[in-house]
Amino acid sequence: MSAGRILIVDDEPQIRRFLRIALEAHGFEVVEAARGEDGVAKSATEQPDLVILDLGLPDIDGKEVVRRIREWSRVPILILSVRQAESEKVAALDAGANDYVAKPFGIAELLARVRVLLRARQDAGRSAEPAHLAFGDLHLNLASHEVALAGEPVRLTRKEFDLLRFLAVNAGRIVTHRQILSEVWGPAHGEDVQYLRVFIGRIRAKLRDDPAQPRFILNEPGVGYRFLQDQAT
Repeated sequence: MSAGRILIVDDEPQIRRFLRIALEAHGFEVVEAARGEDGVAKSATEQPDLVILDLGLPDIDGKEVVRRIREWSRVPILILSVRQAESEKVAALDAGANDYVAKPFGIAELLARVRVLLRARQDAGRSAEPAHLAFGDLHLNLASHEVALAGEPVRLTRKEFDLLRFLAVNAGRIVTHRQILSEVWGPAHGEDVQYLRVFIGRIRAKLRDDPAQPRFILNEPGVGYRFLQDQAT
């Protein structure tokens, strides 16, 4: 039984071949495209469970591929690119990509990111927003706005809870500063990054989450945050 169908959109044949061998060895079915337009078309006709996308394509930029796919599909999109500038990462994620891995890359890390995105998609398919989330000993009741850590209640303000909920619902995915601020505080606050850092600091303190060795909230420097999903139950 296939672990899932993955569409690779990359103009480098050696990268596609390397990814195909690695992914098929782990039970995935692989579909390939060498151009952006072909990738957009195959994302519709082949119905992949996940898309691995390069940004530097010969016909259209990868960010445009993301935007076109996002017009009709929520399929997870993992960017795989030599572009390492923070501005490129932010632009791709703001366009609708779910994660970003820079070339050169380790296959173990890539496969871990693939599994996280596929698991998040499966969880979302069960419920758009479940009533309860658990990450190790951290429990969130989204209906009653209650949070508990190791069985003890955690007192959060309404905005702190809204911020934690947004991160937790998107567990495993990088969410940019702009995405968080626009969702929790509104589009007018999309540039208030320092304001966001203050709230993240408050939540970390209440969750006893050490930024140097985070259990829950991982900082993606210059880009945003990722809520760690490895402990999800």
